[in-house]
Amino acid sequence: MSQAINQPFSEPSYAPTMTLAMAQQRAQFINAIRQFFTNRQVLEVQTPLLSQAGNTDTFLQSVAAQVTYQDKPCTYYLHTSPEFAMKRLLASWQVPIYQICPVFRDNEIGIRHNIEFTMLEWYQPSYSLDDMAAELSELLETLYGHSVVMNHYRYVDAFMDFVGIHPLTASLAALQAVAEDKGLLGFDFNNAESCANDSEQDRRQSWLDLLFSHAVEPNLGHDLPTLIIEYPPATAALAKTAFDKDGNKIAERFELYINGIEIANAYDELADGQALRKRFEQDNELRQRHDLPQMPIDEHLLAASDDLIPCSGIAVGIDRLFMVITGAKSLEKVIPFPSGLA
Repeated sequence: MSQAINQPFSEPSYAPTMTLAMAQQRAQFINAIRQFFTNRQVLEVQTPLLSQAGNTDTFLQSVAAQVTYQDKPCTYYLHTSPEFAMKRLLASWQVPIYQICPVFRDNEIGIRHNIEFTMLEWYQPSYSLDDMAAELSELLETLYGHSVVMNHYRYVDAFMDFVGIHPLTASLAALQAVAEDKGLLGFDFNNAESCANDSEQDRRQSWLDLLFSHAVEPNLGHDLPTLIIEYPPATAALAKTAFDKDGNKIAERFELYINGIEIANAYDELADGQALRKRFEQDNELRQRHDLPQMPIDEHLLAASDDLIPCSGIAVGIDRLFMVITGAKSLEKVIPFPSGLA
């Protein structure tokens, strides 16, 4: 009897990784987000998790699902974000909308990653990126329970401060040399067979992404939540492009970092179906060179894009934001069942 009493307590194998107290706090957190948008008359919407089209982004791998539709087997994809469907709603209804939903990205596991995670996404007609940044700051103040000051930091300046070279004008050789100096040659995808046919622009951006993620991101948002602005044009995705004060072409987007963790991603949305088609086709060409599956292009989105009113949109990782606000050290503390235990 005494031996049984002295044995250390262990959770049963079915137990969740988050505590009941954390689950209750998370429920209050989600409710506060919903109340925030209700107060601003932003309509909550729900769109399908499954789509016949997929995300063409080379760095986002969709989870495929085999379904039967009208008695015929076919492949659908779990969405990597609700963006495509929400833009179809926005083009039709032309009112502010938001959604909180599960999203899926294959092969993403770690203390800050999970194959399935929760995303908040919202769109505001006639909002500039500055307007969206201000609303994001107001949301953070609501969730933190105190005033929040956000640091605005140009991608170029952050890169020069922590890497030491200008990211938009540095040569490919210079980027490779800096990566070597920082011990990142183990990530030399330029010599990988799958990248042998990449354009110089693609290879430059790959090195920029590598250097930014390893040498810049860990330093961001420790004193103040930090918005990185004016990204390289190759990272525009579905955003507009413009020119910075130095005449360099940049993407009109920002990302929010807190404690070295990417929390949110915002775009001044591109409303041009033909331009988006070209970007999607270029993505699929790059996917082919990297031996990744070709993704069906969302024709509904392309049609809706031509009717999309001027707007900005933003996606926020709910699990990550809740993690940094509560001080949790990993996602498994703020979700009940990580992918490995689901």
